Amino acid sequence: MKTKTKIYLKRIPFPLLLLVLIMLTEHGANAAIFIDDTVKSIKDTSVVKVKKDTTMTTLPPVKKRFWRASGELMLAQIIPWSYNYFIRDADFAHISFKSIGHNLKPSSWEWDDNNFTTNQIGHPYQGSLYYSAFRSNGYSFWQAAPAAFAGSFMWEVAGETHNPAPNDFINTSLGGIALGEMSYRVANRIINERQHGFKRQMSEVFGFLINPMNGFNRIIDGKWGRVSTAPETDLDTANLVAEIDLGARQISEKNQDLFERGRIGWYARARVLYGDPYRESKTPFNNFDVTVELGKDDTARLNTVRVNGLLSSWEIKSNMKVEHLLSLTMNYDFYHNQAFEYGAQSVNLTVYSEYDTNEKLKFFTRAGAGVVILAAVPDAYLYYGEGRNYDYGSGVSIIANGGVSINNRWTGRLAYQGGWFETLNGSHSSYFLHAFAGEARYRIFNRVSAGAEGGAFILHGYYRDYDDINKKYPFIRLSIGVRI
Repeated sequence: MKTKTKIYLKRIPFPLLLLVLIMLTEHGANAAIFIDDTVKSIKDTSVVKVKKDTTMTTLPPVKKRFWRASGELMLAQIIPWSYNYFIRDADFAHISFKSIGHNLKPSSWEWDDNNFTTNQIGHPYQGSLYYSAFRSNGYSFWQAAPAAFAGSFMWEVAGETHNPAPNDFINTSLGGIALGEMSYRVANRIINERQHGFKRQMSEVFGFLINPMNGFNRIIDGKWGRVSTAPETDLDTANLVAEIDLGARQISEKNQDLFERGRIGWYARARVLYGDPYRESKTPFNNFDVTVELGKDDTARLNTVRVNGLLSSWEIKSNMKVEHLLSLTMNYDFYHNQAFEYGAQSVNLTVYSEYDTNEKLKFFTRAGAGVVILAAVPDAYLYYGEGRNYDYGSGVSIIANGGVSINNRWTGRLAYQGGWFETLNGSHSSYFLHAFAGEARYRIFNRVSAGAEGGAFILHGYYRDYDDINKKYPFIRLSIGVRI
């Protein structure tokens, strides 16, 4: 059962904090090589022009199926509840009219004590199913978004006897929207509806695994494996590029020297870019980038999930030498490894820039800042309940990313992500978080490259009742990458 916290609690400034700070950076650590390769695959020339939004990623309207979408949303709630009730016989699954009535009271809301993975990846994934139930039944991004909030509220009130938690509601809703739209786009894009045979069946299977709701509806609608006769303009032809890295990494758990105290293990990383970051668009997620990392770890196999999705963008300047685009992005972050953990929902305003010195030398930068709606930050002095060892807070983020491409062979980048957070629930505290990374990569063949990366997570914690902390978690990575 959840343990009612008796630690410090502030009233949450409910997340209409959006867009308070606008400065210089974008969310991210995606390499300049990735943007460069994608741009090259979109354009035939060496100069990228900022383009207006077209039908390339804006598909024709689809019939809306409200009742089927609503039924699938309920199914996404009934299945986990049934597992908790019939298989686990969990006390919190024994809901009643009394527990629902109690949870409907505004005074019943309190922050929960679930472990980091449950709150920061489990709940957002569940929210993505609520969102996808409507998104895959003919509803647009903005029309499907309320389903994530509605599904989250329903679960908090009637899915369990625990008191409803504001952190669950925010993570499930906002994280669910980001993960849901990203997986919906990728799942549909990898399915070639002009294809048939084994490759087509495998693409359908992968699409189902990426977004189960979308795959389920493809089966119901008879689209699974069916060759489409629709015009090319009716299909999603957005550029989709993935780079898969396999290699070894070493992360230090403490301040000691990385090579003396760190642990080495395998890791795999996928970086995906959908659409064109230099295309002006008012359609949400017409461009997004995703990073997923897995590896050998004492705490979890899934170590990183990051989604940076466009909400809207505006052209600033475009000529033969310089491109500038201003983008409003929705961001989801999940970091969890043996040394460090951090999770957040945020919104950023970002300037994307490209500088074409000549055909062989290009520079890329991203710069912006934004509002962190809710972040989970490690607390050195907190541990209670089911494994709650982190504080929840809101704040601002500043991120900078710059890279260079030389002769389409050598690439390099430097990235910084920083944030300041004031605790809403947890210890009396505030935090500064810094993440530095540098990467060099050499393209050996057309689709194969080798890379080396190093960096560090730095956490400064300031406590009213305890000693302040200053921790540094360095890491290095060596990998071979394959571009798909």
